[in-house]
Amino acid sequence: MSFFKGNYFLVFLILLGLAVAVVQNSFVLHLMIMVFTSVALGHAWNFIGGYGGQLSFGHAAFYGIGAYTSTLLFVHLGVTPWLGMIAGGLLAVIASLILGIPCFRLRGTYFTLATIAFAEVLRILVVYFKEFTGGSIGIVLKFNPGFLNLMFKNREPFAYIALGFMALTYYLSVWVENSRLGYYLTALKENEDGARALGINTYRCKLIALMISAFLTALIGSFFAQYLTFIEPESEFSLGLSIGLTLSVMIGGIGSAMGPVIGAFIITPLQELLRVYISGEHQGLQHIIYGMVLVVVVICIPQGIYKWVTETVWRKKTA
Repeated sequence: MSFFKGNYFLVFLILLGLAVAVVQNSFVLHLMIMVFTSVALGHAWNFIGGYGGQLSFGHAAFYGIGAYTSTLLFVHLGVTPWLGMIAGGLLAVIASLILGIPCFRLRGTYFTLATIAFAEVLRILVVYFKEFTGGSIGIVLKFNPGFLNLMFKNREPFAYIALGFMALTYYLSVWVENSRLGYYLTALKENEDGARALGINTYRCKLIALMISAFLTALIGSFFAQYLTFIEPESEFSLGLSIGLTLSVMIGGIGSAMGPVIGAFIITPLQELLRVYISGEHQGLQHIIYGMVLVVVVICIPQGIYKWVTETVWRKKTA
């Protein structure tokens, strides 16, 4: 599907940037920020879950590490969130090694279960050390607009930063797909024993993929904390966040650079619109509708929308 290859995706990004400049509606800008960050989060998860085939339902751990690291440095030490992002990303990399080194030596669902437990342990720790972290109440950031504080009076700058994350993660995904690491990850995903027989260090490849994934996820968590000016453990380390971004990638097309883009552009607006227009009058109905859509897509198109289009629809047209 050549539209999203080469310079075409760059044109797509430019059009989105122009749309940000033109749109005046605050809710639409918020929706765009949500979509762009969802794409970036999907790409971050895709490095380990899509290319590496290691299913994670605990990526909220890295997201929360990023959010809390940058926020706590900002609140207690006055460190600019731009540096806090990097610190959060590096701390998430260390956490990914603590998680990955023992888990990747085992087979089966150990890694998946460990990611869920890891996120929950971090949530409990944040609640316990309430004098420093704000506990279950969370932390409300004092609004002090400025570039160094990563706070702005309107949403356009946030939208452009989120679009930058989307572009960064997309092109990094394309690079990985066409790199030696990408080929190794694909091989171990298809047949890990066969990949080992060919001399591929599958353990090292999985660790690298997890570190990249954790670093990017933490960056986005830091950014979103500044955007909302509020953090609390139930949101930052929630299982729902982890499952939501996983399902979004699966619906768009797992293991491809375009999968997270398609998934986020479909699922995130659906979530937000249902939350705004339905949840108030019919509490819980939005979750039922959202769940039904997910079930239908997963059953009817298990390979994801992108792969279904490229392998079925597009191939028929070019045949």
